[in-house]
Amino acid sequence: MRTIFFLVSVFVGQSLLAQTARVSNPILAGFYPDPSICRAGNDYYMVNSTFAYYPGLPIFHSKDLANWEQIGFAMDRPEQLDLHGAQVSRGLFAPAIRFYKGTYYITCTQVDKGGNFIITAKNPKGPWSNPVYLPNMNGIDPSMFFDDNGKAYIVYNSVAPDNKPLYDGHRTIRMYEVDLSTLQTKGEEVLLVNGGTDISQKPVWIEGPHIYKYNKMYYLLCAEGGTEFNHSAVVFRSKKVEGPYEPYKGNPILTQRTLDANRRKPVTSTGHADLVTAPDGNWYAVFLGCRPYNAGHYNTGRETFMAPVQWKEDWPVILAPNETVPNKISISGATAKDPLPFSADYHFKDDFKNTRLNYRYQFLRTVKEPWYHINSIAGQLTMQLKPETCADKGNPAFIGFRQSHQRGYAATALSFTPASAQEKAGLLVFQNEQHYYFLCQSIDNNQPVLQLYKGPGKEGGQPKLLEVYKIQTGNKPLQLKIQTNGNAYSFHFAEKGSNNWKTIKEGVDATFLSTATAGGFVGCMYAMYATSNGAPTTNSAVFSWFESKGNDN
Repeated sequence: MRTIFFLVSVFVGQSLLAQTARVSNPILAGFYPDPSICRAGNDYYMVNSTFAYYPGLPIFHSKDLANWEQIGFAMDRPEQLDLHGAQVSRGLFAPAIRFYKGTYYITCTQVDKGGNFIITAKNPKGPWSNPVYLPNMNGIDPSMFFDDNGKAYIVYNSVAPDNKPLYDGHRTIRMYEVDLSTLQTKGEEVLLVNGGTDISQKPVWIEGPHIYKYNKMYYLLCAEGGTEFNHSAVVFRSKKVEGPYEPYKGNPILTQRTLDANRRKPVTSTGHADLVTAPDGNWYAVFLGCRPYNAGHYNTGRETFMAPVQWKEDWPVILAPNETVPNKISISGATAKDPLPFSADYHFKDDFKNTRLNYRYQFLRTVKEPWYHINSIAGQLTMQLKPETCADKGNPAFIGFRQSHQRGYAATALSFTPASAQEKAGLLVFQNEQHYYFLCQSIDNNQPVLQLYKGPGKEGGQPKLLEVYKIQTGNKPLQLKIQTNGNAYSFHFAEKGSNNWKTIKEGVDATFLSTATAGGFVGCMYAMYATSNGAPTTNSAVFSWFESKGNDN
């Protein structure tokens, strides 16, 4: 019996070790750009840029690289992060997360207000410290490296030598040593890379640097080519941390810019990568990419993808030349849940039965005073109307959820009695202050109506009223839905509890909210939104559920 038990135990153990998860890309669908990853023991942690959304810097956790859970935000207190006045694509740029001797470190840049900083935590769930700013560093995209001799360094993107660029997009990668007792730089700044892989070819926007040590060599991974179609990842190496660094002759080690733009389900603009090693010795890369629906238009923003890393002649390669980003990746030693909550065609439904908001929601800029309340017993989210609008640079009554699919929908149930034509509440799909669509309940000539507005676009001015639909009773709960189908949105409503959806307008141009049209670095957010458009008010809107579902596959 002991022999049989031993053989069964060995078989089961080998079976568990042999498990392989098949995980869909992107692993974080929707606006989750600039991923950075680290491992602490058998745990992995990942963080992304959030720009002017609050709280800042979502923290994801996984035990196996396949199943990810958001465990909080690194910057969730007003004294940590003041985003008032920031355009939606400003705020927090390109964080990097690292673990060293029991402490977690995040480096990041708050552009226009403070610059580069470090925050720390003993538990990645938080609380994270207030930021320690680094006034000596002129640049963005900081990342820490801890050498095995106990020294710590920070690398970052900076200006051209003597601040005299030879061409547009000429940047450098620089490094300082860091005093871990003060979290300040010390010693002299070191120039690691000037221009990029080959300055004679005028490479642009070398950025997003990370340093790793492997087989007694130092590897410097960077993004190059800009965040659009020509984006890539390139790698350098040196025998010393301070250089000189030689570029890999096979660079770039990740790009999609040479591929046919008309290929099926393209992923473009890949770059800004970070690497991590698993306990079994395998290496993986996380990186950003985009999923256009036609002619370079995408509304889901820059998303987080993953791929295995192969070492070739002591160089790390993420994708071979002309190799496409895989639709699915295999991760050994893991079993993926079905469905995964952040990738593929997930279905998110929130009945507001918890006392706090789900971590997947975010606000526009810092919330300094409470204006919403959850009644978890009744399952209601009450939002006080605010004078601020989504076109302003303050904190409107806006609770956003990322558009994560090219095809799918977001929907909500609303109870609202507007007191004036200025008061509006409903469902918003928002890219930036000028590019959005707003399906709302209001009144017009004392008649309860549903209205569909379009943001003014780059020409500015007031939002445009696209459609007005008279409803019979203004105090009856309604359901609102925004459907997306690639290059078009459609807008619908129904009475609460009914499946009899009526169309307000269909075939609405989705490219108006694409990054190619609207610009910037963010993706679209669906949002429960309520405003009095500058007028004082004490009115509120009540949302009893919110859901989002994808149908990309």
